[in-house]
Amino acid sequence: MTPEIVAAVFIFFYMLVLFVLALYFKDNSIADIAWGPGFVGIAWLIHLRFPAPGFLWAVLPTTFWGLRLGIYLFLRKIREKREDWRYAAWRQNWGKWFYLRSFLQVFMLQGFFMWIIALPLLQRPLIQGSLTNLLTGLLLFIFGFLWESIADYQLSRFKRQQKEKGVFLQTGLWALSRHPNYFGEILLWWGIWLILIPSGNWYISILSPICITWLLTRVSGVPMLEGKFRKYPGFEAYAKNTTALIPRFWKKFERDKQ
Repeated sequence: MTPEIVAAVFIFFYMLVLFVLALYFKDNSIADIAWGPGFVGIAWLIHLRFPAPGFLWAVLPTTFWGLRLGIYLFLRKIREKREDWRYAAWRQNWGKWFYLRSFLQVFMLQGFFMWIIALPLLQRPLIQGSLTNLLTGLLLFIFGFLWESIADYQLSRFKRQQKEKGVFLQTGLWALSRHPNYFGEILLWWGIWLILIPSGNWYISILSPICITWLLTRVSGVPMLEGKFRKYPGFEAYAKNTTALIPRFWKKFERDKQ
């Protein structure tokens, strides 16, 4: 079997098990916790099944990112002790179709996007990539990884301290953009893709960073959160002064001078 088929089979059964667990625990946000670790499983499965020179340069960054994200979301779940608000709303709105739509729209759909985003990990590096691509990709990954990790830490600490709704974090990385964690995630996936150039069909695997960029900026990331936040009176002023995704360092500098 090809790496693409092996990954597809793994993802299907991975999501099937998660669906069963979600039914048992009555909590579909298990899908979020398992998102990062799923890529770790894919990366190591492909690495062991189809060993190739230089592939660890992509496997190890994916492992660091996936485990860090999974642990962060797991600890957040323990702290909040409830189903994520998005899945809770769907549980109520889907009614009698909840189980079927959960299987298809939550787990299988996420599995499909997982396969698309994992495409760089499925291209065998038959040709050793250039040192420039490797270093640039690693630097991009490290920057994105640290940016996302620091943003998540700052938000987690803010939520523990701030219990009042409608108050937005506007310090640290969150003073530079409204979604610095998403900005970091987008960067790190462009980094992983760049690390593996010119491996296999790299011009097809570019769908991976394009897909995660599209998902976070147009579908399930920024739009869903901002749709929720717009009901709070302080959001419009916050949005006016802070860019949505790409940090504006000069804006922070101007505010500090005032």
